[in-house]
Amino acid sequence: MKFFTFRSIRTQILTTTTLLIVALIGAVVSVWAKSESHLYHQEKRNEANFFAKVLSYSFADELADENWSQIRLNLDVMLKENNDFVYVLVSDARQGNLIVAASPGEFQNQYIPDVVPLDVTNKALELSQKSHVVETFVLRDVYFSDQVRAKRGDRLMEVDSDIQLLSGKKIGTLRIGMSLKRVDRAVANAVNQALMVGAVGLAVGWVFAYLLAQHLSKPLRRLQVSAAKIAGGDLQHRAEINHREDEIGALATSFNEMSAALLVSFSKLQRTLESFERFVPNKFILAIAPQGVENIEVGVASMRTMTILFCDIRGYTSMSEAMAPIEIFTFLNDYLACMGKAIDQGGGFIDKYIGDAIMALFDDTATDGALKAAILMHQALDRFNFERSQNGLPKIAIGIGIHRGKVVMGTVGFTSRIESTVIGDAVNVASRIEGLTKQYNCEVLLTESVVNSLSYPEACSLRLVDKAVKVKGKDEAIAIYELEV
Repeated sequence: MKFFTFRSIRTQILTTTTLLIVALIGAVVSVWAKSESHLYHQEKRNEANFFAKVLSYSFADELADENWSQIRLNLDVMLKENNDFVYVLVSDARQGNLIVAASPGEFQNQYIPDVVPLDVTNKALELSQKSHVVETFVLRDVYFSDQVRAKRGDRLMEVDSDIQLLSGKKIGTLRIGMSLKRVDRAVANAVNQALMVGAVGLAVGWVFAYLLAQHLSKPLRRLQVSAAKIAGGDLQHRAEINHREDEIGALATSFNEMSAALLVSFSKLQRTLESFERFVPNKFILAIAPQGVENIEVGVASMRTMTILFCDIRGYTSMSEAMAPIEIFTFLNDYLACMGKAIDQGGGFIDKYIGDAIMALFDDTATDGALKAAILMHQALDRFNFERSQNGLPKIAIGIGIHRGKVVMGTVGFTSRIESTVIGDAVNVASRIEGLTKQYNCEVLLTESVVNSLSYPEACSLRLVDKAVKVKGKDEAIAIYELEV
């Protein structure tokens, strides 16, 4: 009978707490999702209105002069530079709202384009409308430069704006169709984040509810003894359930002592883990020891595609020969601190130091972070050199090589001495590319695999240095590019 009561209390507490947390999380996620959706859609509307007003004003003179070819060229440039634009249409009210300029060009010389529902077109062509924004969908696939801009059924936002002369007379209508894919992704990400936070909250709440239910169901006197033993360091001890006794005051005191002891132990463990992460990056630990640091073994490996960055100081050997060991030590620490911060800001982590050389890894699906890190490293170097010049010390120069490819992350050694490492042909290529910076007199060199993996290549200033260079250790020639920093 006692056992049944114990289970019943624990079950009731767990069930009630779980239902309350689920209800709260559901409400929070719902409000968060609606708020984020409204925010992102409003931002998109503001952006669309801004584009429409600016373009309708700028196209007024060309449309008045029937300079349609110039408008068409401008529209093509717009679609090339902004992937969010699905179509842009300019119709002439003086010709019965004939579309005189469009991008993609297939919509030119039409009155009613078949890309959106008819009611959207009718609303767009109403007189004295000034501007109008509506969310609709695409009726068919839309192509531009042989690439799909939108597929049938995709959601988009159309913004319409009158094209007027200075006198206020309407002479045409500008219609811009903007894809809502980025907005939908942003809303989905926000919902996923809310769900993740809610899942963590549910797990934490359930754990605490379980502990509370279990503690309340145990005999208080036995819990007092157990708490004292746990506070003394015996974390494996479990209290036996024999009978109940009322000693709430002693229980509170014992658990306070236990909490204090656990806090001290946890603090020590936390400091130990933080110190360990200075030697082995956390991202590396997650790859080679997903079950925890205590389960690291020799020979554990993980294959993945990564971006590798090598950085080296020019003329370091001759420079170090003129310095005392303590001066070299101080110099390297100051220099590596600057470079390490830049790599962190780029989303990478340092795998190892090889004298003055740095080997950094980037585990992102794109290579933009590695290029950002290279730029930030040179900016940090400029500040570092400025401080050296203020102290009468010579400036230093560095070379950076970046490559992307498959590597093996794992541990090598034996039971009493384990070391984490990254092995693969991609590592050797990255090192060779860094060495080529001297030969080509470039600050940053990167391979074609890096360029092909950029999410926003237009954001970087790249120059083809050699379209077929032979790298030591590889049979095939590869193309290399310079990143202008």
